[in-house]
Amino acid sequence: MQALVIAAHGSHLNPNASNPTYAHADAIRETGAFDVVRETFWKEEPHFREVIRTIEADEIFVVPLFISEGYFTEQVIPRELRLEGWDPGLWDSDGIDASQATLTAGDVEKTIHYCGPVGTHDAMTDVIVGRAESVTGDPDVGEGFGLAVVGHGTDRNENSAKAVRYHTERIREMDRFDETKALFMDEEPEVDDVTEYFESDDIVVVPLFIADGFHTQEDIPEDMGLTDDYRNGWDVPGVVDGHRIWYTGAVGTEDLMADVVMERAADAGADIGSSIDHEDRTRSTNANVAGD
Repeated sequence: MQALVIAAHGSHLNPNASNPTYAHADAIRETGAFDVVRETFWKEEPHFREVIRTIEADEIFVVPLFISEGYFTEQVIPRELRLEGWDPGLWDSDGIDASQATLTAGDVEKTIHYCGPVGTHDAMTDVIVGRAESVTGDPDVGEGFGLAVVGHGTDRNENSAKAVRYHTERIREMDRFDETKALFMDEEPEVDDVTEYFESDDIVVVPLFIADGFHTQEDIPEDMGLTDDYRNGWDVPGVVDGHRIWYTGAVGTEDLMADVVMERAADAGADIGSSIDHEDRTRSTNANVAGD
């Protein structure tokens, strides 16, 4: 038996924070690729520390539903899961390269494949572009549009910005959008000044966050000038300084995220059969980046 555990942050304050986790888990269950699929959270139940002990499978793939490598993926989750012998060096990553490490969990005889976060996987590039297609209703969106990939940015975790810049560069190399830029909430260049960084009349703004919450539904729309009060909502597209802003909300709510979770597990050795076209997707993405 093989099991999949999706580890997310959750929230005591935002009841919608866990919605994407449950939605992606349900989508993966429907594929039948895993005998067991479980959600687990830091701020909600079921908690990290109990989840592995409630699963009968001997082989478990743990995929963190986080954007970047950092405190939660390198310290909190491994500690709470009681992964014996864990060390961030096992990922051999410079902040965006984490793949997987095979370990055992203390007090249970189970093999744990601890995967890197979804946010740094190459397939996330497709998800960001997919958000642009969804919000515009155009599967070929690109020409005449600018694309802003927005991250939090912080001095406490430089890897947060690395993930944003990594996917931004991959999309830029596709030469699909007229302009592609990385913007941030707490460091330069700031999303508040989005219209100053683009010449395109139409700008798609995609926040690289897992769930919609305070930042994506309050801070960013108000900071960009889409609305004076988030409680009144905003138009999509909204007009700011003569530009049409197509604001998508959190990238983690995109349906394609379920595929990224499965890609992470497949890279760690999970047998997902034909649930997703793993090889074709990887080949397609790499060809797009390399070819352009």
